[in-house]
Amino acid sequence: MRIGIDPGLSGAIAVLNDDLSLFAVYDMPVMAVSKGKNQVNAAALADLVLIEGRPDIAYLEQVHAMPGQGVSGMFSFGTSYGIVQGVLAALRIPMVLVRPQAWKGRAGLSGKDKDMARTLAIRLYPAADLSRKKDIGRADAILIARFSGGI
Repeated sequence: MRIGIDPGLSGAIAVLNDDLSLFAVYDMPVMAVSKGKNQVNAAALADLVLIEGRPDIAYLEQVHAMPGQGVSGMFSFGTSYGIVQGVLAALRIPMVLVRPQAWKGRAGLSGKDKDMARTLAIRLYPAADLSRKKDIGRADAILIARFSGGI
């Protein structure tokens, strides 16, 4: 079993079986930490990651600062990324950091509109709950898991 993780607050966790069939996909669990501020809920994330036992490997999208993003937003995003890494490390799940260019290139999505990832994930996994526009995080997590493992 492998998992793919889009680490942002609007990200997701996808769990694929060894045959690459979709076991489950979850929105990133978040919790309020102050008025209007959320962060990844580490305990809930650990529960999701271990929902069907320990995955063999986790593919985590390797994120970085982007020009034009505010300092506060980037700090929050970096905190989320660190929490995800910490949970995986604490659970002793082997982790591979995957640059977006790598998994998107393998999926044929380089230079394409963000919603094309959702379109591809729906085509590959028609039973997956990806009907909302905001499910791009779920789609990304599925595709990170599918295209990051040398498949």
